[in-house]
Amino acid sequence: MEDLPKYGRAENRPTTVEKRYLMSNRVPIALQLYSVRDDCAGDLSLTLQAVAQMGYEGVEFAGYYDRSAEELREMCDDLGLKVAGTHTGLNTLLGDELAKTVAFNQTLGNPYLIVPGLSEEYRNSQQAWLNTAKIFNDIAEKIADQGMFSGYHNHTVEFESMEGKIPWDTFGSNTRDDVVMQIDIGHTLRAGSDPVSFIERYPGRSKLVHIKEYASTNNEALIGEGEIPWDDVFQACETVGGTEWYIVEQESYPYPPIECAERCINALRKMGKIS
Repeated sequence: MEDLPKYGRAENRPTTVEKRYLMSNRVPIALQLYSVRDDCAGDLSLTLQAVAQMGYEGVEFAGYYDRSAEELREMCDDLGLKVAGTHTGLNTLLGDELAKTVAFNQTLGNPYLIVPGLSEEYRNSQQAWLNTAKIFNDIAEKIADQGMFSGYHNHTVEFESMEGKIPWDTFGSNTRDDVVMQIDIGHTLRAGSDPVSFIERYPGRSKLVHIKEYASTNNEALIGEGEIPWDDVFQACETVGGTEWYIVEQESYPYPPIECAERCINALRKMGKIS
């Protein structure tokens, strides 16, 4: 395994003992399959095989390509891939749909039910965000005894001031500690906010972190080609964030999507995040 990356703040760089601890507790890396959605639609089995061969240890689903949970679990198990999470619409977590979604994901071996976005009525005012927080609390309470967790994934709108407040803070400060705040690093910086400060503000709640680059002059930047302070991000995740998975997501493509996925994990390999 390559050396650990040099941490941005000299006073926070780990000692030799801490390095050994960090190496033995390395955060595994998954791929959000939305990154290669067309490849998955064309040949899911072959795409998963390619993802595993690149060195990804898990995947996060955003759609199931007309496969049953049993089929998906078998495909992943055969390749040694874990299911790090699923992106699922809020409608699948409400009413009678919740039990079905929980059962599906338990078969996958996935405890994390992450909502990737909200329609306007759930986020068009501070009161709407407070109502949404209550909905997520209710979901979390219903599934906690089944070892499942609900969560939310940000874009940029969650960091745009609304009525003098940041919606991400409204959501985070009014939800239970077991509601996952899946911070998307690239989207957060694109919105003009510091992702590190928000990871630190909500200790233990960044269990799944979307690893995405941001560059002000290049909309197609891959990991390591932009302005994200990755050393500081990783340090925050691994000390206070409670991060269990780094999940690569690439939504713009200077190369074919499958090649972008490979270049991203190779960049993380050079940073010492994977052997």
